[in-house]
Amino acid sequence: MIELDRDGALWVVTLNRPEKANSLTSDMLSRLVGIVDEAADQAKVFVLTGAGKVFSAGADLDEARAGLATSPLWEDLSGKIAALPCLTIAALNGTLAGGAFGMALACDLRLSDSNAKFFYPVMKLGFLPQPSDPKRLAALIGPARAKMILMAGQKIPAEEALSWGLVDRLVPAAEMKDAVAALGEAAMGAAPAHIAGIKALVHP
Repeated sequence: MIELDRDGALWVVTLNRPEKANSLTSDMLSRLVGIVDEAADQAKVFVLTGAGKVFSAGADLDEARAGLATSPLWEDLSGKIAALPCLTIAALNGTLAGGAFGMALACDLRLSDSNAKFFYPVMKLGFLPQPSDPKRLAALIGPARAKMILMAGQKIPAEEALSWGLVDRLVPAAEMKDAVAALGEAAMGAAPAHIAGIKALVHP
């Protein structure tokens, strides 16, 4: 359900559970954490994407009811993605919802299919978001728009997400692979220390 494709220092991780809208189980989150740990000293470009028409609906509903919605695995994963010393890209092939937000927010760049929607229904479900998600969200789009998503429970279409700065570019899902390759070309040709050095200057 988690696929890893390595092409040298280009790592592409695909959430592959389209029959369940790529909803995440605890085993899938643990696998993702392990992959990110491996990528820390091997990847120059690290890409997260999904199979099908949805990037991820967040937590698997059955496991969410059993406690996954508040598991520390979400925060552990997003923190490790944010700390990667390489270029990280969320290639959002479709809608992004719930806890899966953390993975995308932790990436350096976010591409999105124009049919995607963005929502994080913690107010409706009675859960708190993972601690770093609101901060990263507010840093991208400002506190009022962060509250629009987290507190007012609004579903934000891709065009509006682009205008807010929640995503950086709209790319048809069929063209996502080429778009990612173009964005990663410079980093793939650079030394790992150089990539890490520039990223550290942006995130002191």
